[in-house]
Amino acid sequence: MIKIGVIFGGRSGEHEVSLMSAASVINALDKTKYKPVFFGITKEGRWKHFEGSTSEIENGQWERTAKDFNPGRLKELVDFALPILHGPYGEDGTIQGLFEMIDIPYAGCGVLASAVAMDKAIAKDIFSKAGLPICKHALSYVEDFTNAQGKADENLMEAEAVKIEEKVPYPMFVKPANMGSSVGITKAKNREGLYKALAEAAKYDRRIVIEEGINCRELETGVIGNHNPKAATVGEILPSAEFYDYKAKYFDGGQSKICVPADIPEDIKEQIRDIAVRAYMAIDCAGFSRVDFFLDKNTNKVYINEINTIPGFTKFSMFSKLWEEAGVPYSQLIERIVDFGYERYHAKNNR
Repeated sequence: MIKIGVIFGGRSGEHEVSLMSAASVINALDKTKYKPVFFGITKEGRWKHFEGSTSEIENGQWERTAKDFNPGRLKELVDFALPILHGPYGEDGTIQGLFEMIDIPYAGCGVLASAVAMDKAIAKDIFSKAGLPICKHALSYVEDFTNAQGKADENLMEAEAVKIEEKVPYPMFVKPANMGSSVGITKAKNREGLYKALAEAAKYDRRIVIEEGINCRELETGVIGNHNPKAATVGEILPSAEFYDYKAKYFDGGQSKICVPADIPEDIKEQIRDIAVRAYMAIDCAGFSRVDFFLDKNTNKVYINEINTIPGFTKFSMFSKLWEEAGVPYSQLIERIVDFGYERYHAKNNR
């Protein structure tokens, strides 16, 4: 029986989302094939070995009885690492680097793809070079509009806004370059809104991406595989808010809707699936990812938005639903992801 180290929590703003995803994955694991071993990371970054129930993971009570753990010992206790960590310090290549250093097989993308996908600005540059359609955008640094004490400077902020407005029209979305689950994202409709949005995004990252606010439908597909990846069907997000922010994703009482499959023409679905695979290959993804798109309501033009290398992973999440629609049930999807992790490990290490 394979001992699977399920790693959850983490230091990012998506800590609570990780707990929900991890509990769902653990419950779905085939216990005749896998023995799950639980490792939580606190918001302060402390690793802990937990031996309680998944309900305690989901409701955040797991820390009460968990014992401190040295992650360097991970390989002594498990055969395979399954990180269910969203956002920085888990989805950005950092923990993947740890797995590489201790020489343990793991699920999902490697260091490079994880880091590139997490940084939305770098990812857009690579997508553009690969000939994939991206929307107008700009990159800002916190240092460009703050003083030596880290406080927003009125004159610097104005100058930065002018530079941004030369590249991106209003309305625009302002987001941390390295974040997920729509944390820290604000829609700016004018100069005053841009100031506030930059200040909000600066709470989460020193690099800030500003994107054109397209009148669009939000579409997503899932991709799994290593060298020959496949894309699932295409789904659509119908947000309860003006856009699909963190609250609308996880805490709106089910008012936001997921439509699988999306009600769009088949040729557009195929276009999205093709772009998703090309983007996945362009940044050297492995295992699994969710790829997000915009479909312009006025022109029907497709734009790639971003790749999420560890997307929300409950059985009700978009990624899981997309593959269920494609004929791969949740438990089987997890099994395939584990298999892809082993495949990549053996190929890389010639074992």
